[in-house]
Amino acid sequence: MFQQPNNMMEGQLHPLEMTQNASESEIVRMRDEEFDSTNKSGSENHELGGSGDDQDPRPNKKKRYHRHTQHQIQEMEAFFKECPHPDDKQRKELGRELGLEPLQVKFWFQNKRTQMKTQHERHENTQLRTENEKLRADNMRYREALSTASCPNCGGPTAVGQMSFDEHHLRLENSRLREEIDRISAIAAKYVGKPVVNFPLLSSPAPPRPFDFGSQPVTEEMYGVGDLLRSISAPSEADKPMIIELAVAAMEELVRMAQMGEPLWMTSLDGTTCMLNEEEYIRTFPSGIGPKPTGFKCEASKETTVVIMNHINLVEILMDVNQWSTLFSGIVSKASTLDVLSTGVAGNYNGALQVMTAEFQVLSPLVPTRESYYVRYCKQHAEGTWAVVDVSLDTIRPSPTVRCRRRPSGCLIQEMPNGYSKVTWVEHVEVDDGGVHNLYKQLVSSGHAFGARRWVSTLDRQCERLASLMASNIPTGDVGVITNQDGRKSMLKLAERMVISFCGGVSASTAHTWTTLSGTGADDVRVMTRKSVDDPGRPPGIVLSAATSFWLPVSPKRVFDFLRDEHSRSEWDILSNGGAVQEMAHIANGRDPGNCVSLLRVNSANSSQSNMLILQESCTDPTASFVIYAPVDIVAMNVVLNGGDPDYVALLPSGFAILPDGMTVTDVGMADSGGSSGSLLTVAFQILVDSVPTAKLSLGSVATVNNLIACTVERIKASLSCDNA
Repeated sequence: MFQQPNNMMEGQLHPLEMTQNASESEIVRMRDEEFDSTNKSGSENHELGGSGDDQDPRPNKKKRYHRHTQHQIQEMEAFFKECPHPDDKQRKELGRELGLEPLQVKFWFQNKRTQMKTQHERHENTQLRTENEKLRADNMRYREALSTASCPNCGGPTAVGQMSFDEHHLRLENSRLREEIDRISAIAAKYVGKPVVNFPLLSSPAPPRPFDFGSQPVTEEMYGVGDLLRSISAPSEADKPMIIELAVAAMEELVRMAQMGEPLWMTSLDGTTCMLNEEEYIRTFPSGIGPKPTGFKCEASKETTVVIMNHINLVEILMDVNQWSTLFSGIVSKASTLDVLSTGVAGNYNGALQVMTAEFQVLSPLVPTRESYYVRYCKQHAEGTWAVVDVSLDTIRPSPTVRCRRRPSGCLIQEMPNGYSKVTWVEHVEVDDGGVHNLYKQLVSSGHAFGARRWVSTLDRQCERLASLMASNIPTGDVGVITNQDGRKSMLKLAERMVISFCGGVSASTAHTWTTLSGTGADDVRVMTRKSVDDPGRPPGIVLSAATSFWLPVSPKRVFDFLRDEHSRSEWDILSNGGAVQEMAHIANGRDPGNCVSLLRVNSANSSQSNMLILQESCTDPTASFVIYAPVDIVAMNVVLNGGDPDYVALLPSGFAILPDGMTVTDVGMADSGGSSGSLLTVAFQILVDSVPTAKLSLGSVATVNNLIACTVERIKASLSCDNA
């Protein structure tokens, strides 16, 4: 029960007090034994306020010790459960109530904490010892199997040389497992005082990826990774202990927040969202990452959903920066892993720690992006239950330019019996949103722009898309449905690249330099230029991007249905020259009929012009909708439809991002077409204005693109206002 003095954080045990874990007589006897042992070792602790005789240094002098009463121990035990780290004021008050000196109370709590840590460490050591025994037993079993192996041809014993390769492989595997144990144990002992994770030593390795996802290379142009790397570097060795300790504390907070209800979480008046009670949060989690910075606003939300994906695959996506940023391309404009402190153990992500930077966006140039520098930590809590948490590292490396802090945010993932996963998402940030345009202030402040509902809605829709990618039982009755499995995969992969390219070039990212053209309204057109060189997925030359955002007095669902419908395309698409648009092929990729990839043909009214093909992906969820399209070459699309490589098809995507205006919560889900809620529509075009990359941009090209986007906006407003009237 008690130990000799050790070198743990809390220091040595003081015999001023002990925990009441046994009967009074046993405690008295054990204390006497401990005190005698302490006297013999020369490490005495004297009662406070003792006489000069008590301070006599003679080794054989009997010392006086204070034994706490039953009542004092019970009261301090009860107080310890509520607050294991009392401050000076609390110690004085407790000492006054129990008739003890504040220093006696301090030593009692110090010893109690030391004792609890010791017990926990002993338990963890027992677990490690058990796992080592299992490893040793498996080793023996493999040796026995090798020694009794027989030749499959003659039935006789095999020669040693014939089994050397297998034996060598087993030895390497066991050595790797031992190294994993030693590494995690070393991290725990050095940084946290306990193992970071409990891990199954002999769990199966991570399964092969069932889909080719996020295969696009992470280029600086796509994710703007170089931008963040120039401003933030990998953590130093001195920072790593604090980062690990912060990640462990953040994991505990996230899991508790995901599992708690009222009074920490309050349901909104319409019952659609969970809002955080900030006062209750401060009481429940008093330490955290420090107080909220002056001028920052708190945005916190929680959402739960069931997605059509295995929990192991979902964890793999969240821990792979390429797959994660691809999955959430509508929310994540940049992402980069700066350092990997731990890759996990035994072939999976249990215990993985990554230091990352990311930039989060709303698809509009009117909303500043949110940059964050944080650590991501993954842990398996039970069989089939995982959690992934992010927490900002601004407290470790402060920066005066930080405008967004991520308090513990992430998700709790639970395996469902049907192969689905139950996901509880917590999003908790503190942000300076002063740069948000008035048009988007209501949407951002409501939490629907960056909140948990936005994340889980995107996750649910993307999981459906991936499920459709893997589907093999495609009905053949419908005209235009692509049933060729290779063709479906190639076309979905091409559409995925188109969506990523569009989402990466619309927001007010720090990687972009938007120039506002003439005008003072919210729907000003903003333009920027990019040079395309040696990119097989983009036509070479000068690319001019133009974007504008404006409000429409029409529900988001109505706007989405109008823009995605090929029959109404001629009402707004100036480049189709009034030609009839026909759907040649499509791939459904979700429950909602609006979630699909289509190949459209524009039959030009002018017989001298060749017909044009358009690749289009439309997608919708309760928080946002997109219609993204790009002209494509007929010969290249024939190659794709036959299962060819889509990476060499040149694309310049344009399209629309449709968001609710946040004014009324009832229509945010876009459930009905006749709601009174308005929409926030962003229109973005990419036009190749010169095929020579070294050419200079002419003012005429800018004027042409400006007129193009302005006319498109007017046509959309006219068509929808007539329909709405």
